[in-house]
Amino acid sequence: MKILIAGAGEVGSHLAKMLSNEDQDIILIDKNQDRLDMLDANYNLMTFNGSPTSFSTLREVGVADAHLFIAVTPYETQNIAACAIARQLGADKTVARIDNFESLTKKNRAVLAAIGVDHLIYPEHLAAQEIITALEHNWARHWAELAGGRLLLIGVKLHGETPLTNKQIKDLPVSGHFFHIAAIKRNHETIIPGGNDMLLDGDIVFFVTFEKNADRVRELCGKRYIPIKRVMIMGGTRIAMRFALESEGRFHIKIIEPDRRVCERLATRLPDCEIEQGDARDVDTLSGCSIEQYDAFVALSDSSETNILACLTAKEFGISKTVAEVENLQFISQAENLNIGTTINKKLIASSRIFKLLLDADVDNVKSFALADAEVAELTVKPGAKITRHVVKDLKLPQGMTLAAVIHDKDISLVNGNTRIEEGDGVVVFCLNGTIHKVEKWFN
Repeated sequence: MKILIAGAGEVGSHLAKMLSNEDQDIILIDKNQDRLDMLDANYNLMTFNGSPTSFSTLREVGVADAHLFIAVTPYETQNIAACAIARQLGADKTVARIDNFESLTKKNRAVLAAIGVDHLIYPEHLAAQEIITALEHNWARHWAELAGGRLLLIGVKLHGETPLTNKQIKDLPVSGHFFHIAAIKRNHETIIPGGNDMLLDGDIVFFVTFEKNADRVRELCGKRYIPIKRVMIMGGTRIAMRFALESEGRFHIKIIEPDRRVCERLATRLPDCEIEQGDARDVDTLSGCSIEQYDAFVALSDSSETNILACLTAKEFGISKTVAEVENLQFISQAENLNIGTTINKKLIASSRIFKLLLDADVDNVKSFALADAEVAELTVKPGAKITRHVVKDLKLPQGMTLAAVIHDKDISLVNGNTRIEEGDGVVVFCLNGTIHKVEKWFN
């Protein structure tokens, strides 16, 4: 598959790195040669110095043969224009990064689709939705829907003594097959486990289960649900604004922001929120804002380090749920090991959404884990595929791959060793990053 990426900024560079592991034909376009040189030397991709809205540039990189054209420069208008030109020049599908919620309305999406923009990615909107989900399901680290909402993917960190701790997966003390352990995040490593793998204190364990069994998973992990009604936010950023606007009155929100002009703008846009001018890094400021009366603390400043430290401070005040925006990828594992709660990363979220398009999956069916080192996809079994030859336990699947669930006609069930996959089935698959093209060979 030929994929053109316009923009070698954070999202474009991260996406290019992800896709370079997937045996795809990647060309990254940017006017900054230094950025391109850094990627060209270390990853399996091609780079081109030029403008994404230049007809000659797009023709020279072969846009007419592109299966997917992705415009993720920092400028919304440039991305939309680039997609429109790319489509007219022959690109099959286009994706534009935007920074304006107005573009997501049904009427305006139709206008953009008419000029050749097929898909829109608004990272701040996606991040706001992630925060809302994290607060609504605050006992879990990760929560996502799979298979059109019929399954849940739940990531939970094990603490202390639980019925699961220090036991091999094949020996877990559970009756009935009501969940599937799809992955384990341990320190800086993601493990796609087998029956002999052991669950340890401090592991983040990813369960696939049905919604009706979510509480059973919670109890097994020794967690309790705490209703979130009052939320304190550090940083009056665009994500904070979108979160407040999209929360639909679900929470009482206080935003602490050091810049007076930003406070004034927030007060105008968010009349139902409390806006406080101050530095939320300061313990006295937090104490003066009565932080102990809040149920959750969300750190959304422009500094990953500041957000991590602020969440640790909030924990010291007794806040049970904290969320930190961590844009430095190398800090995500450290943040999780420090037990600050949920981390969000705009580039990972945006890249994950775009990555779904490569598998022709529904927009809700693929999600990258923290650090993007594991993937989950729903794949359809083709006639004669290797995956149909034996029951699962006899397939000798490659290491780093596990089958979580199978969708047969309208029925969906969790996979066990005696499951037999049939032609036409949909299968929810977990694998390590960079191996999805190998996994697909079992289904084709």
